[in-house]
Amino acid sequence: MEALRLKEAAKVVREGYAETLTYTRFPMEHWKRIRTNNAIERLNREIRRRTRVVGTFPDGKSALMLVTARLKYVADSEWGSRRYLDVSLLEG
Repeated sequence: MEALRLKEAAKVVREGYAETLTYTRFPMEHWKRIRTNNAIERLNREIRRRTRVVGTFPDGKSALMLVTARLKYVADSEWGSRRYLDVSLLEG
């Protein structure tokens, strides 16, 4: 990267590689789920979709109420109660 005159990018990669590979400290069965954030991305897409339907909000509180209502729904639904990781693998 430095040969391509991407010194700042090389610095970011050099400083962040350990953090990027943190998921390898967990059992291998968890790696794919830890290294990806599909659940968060799915939630963000859902919130984005709902805010587009509304269009514009009169103030920040109304947008926050919409997001909070969606998060409450997810937490109370089957999607929110489904286990993403088998925590028993971390014991011992």
